[in-house]
Amino acid sequence: MTSTDGDTNRDMIDVLTADHREVENLTDQITATVDPEERRDLADQLIAELVRHSVAEEMYVYPAMRDHLPNGEQAVEHDIQEHKELETLMKQLEGADTDSAEFEDVLGNLRQALLDHVQDEETTQFPQLRAHVPAATLVELKEKVELAKKVAPTRPHPAAPNAELFHKLVGPGVGLVDRLRDRLTGRST
Repeated sequence: MTSTDGDTNRDMIDVLTADHREVENLTDQITATVDPEERRDLADQLIAELVRHSVAEEMYVYPAMRDHLPNGEQAVEHDIQEHKELETLMKQLEGADTDSAEFEDVLGNLRQALLDHVQDEETTQFPQLRAHVPAATLVELKEKVELAKKVAPTRPHPAAPNAELFHKLVGPGVGLVDRLRDRLTGRST
């Protein structure tokens, strides 16, 4: 997911919201496409973007929520459960034949889980973060989120912990292995 690094007015929430729009666009493209190869490429891009986005949230957004929101711990626990569900669905989508009914079912389930997650973030959590976190901090977090997405894994790892420390210590190595696998297999990310 791209950013405009020159735009200093953008913050972490702007970047994450743009990610949401990009993911929605990718799911629409997958649904509209009938070519199996193109569907696989788009699905792989969707999965890679979602994994990177989720890792960045777990590394930087969730700690900010815990520190600044009145119900931060509860909100983070809810989001981690949603991330686990999304990872499981992404793993299923990754392994499904694009011509199969399974692919359509998993894509539909993934789309619904994403809609629910995005709704929570954009209508409740992001406004609360804007209200409770200084604007300068949100801009600093944007830089960290963008960097995290560059080194994050590109494949779902449902058995891995959804924790800040894990992502900071192990995530870059897993990301390197995933990107190497992507290059070797020609996977679109």
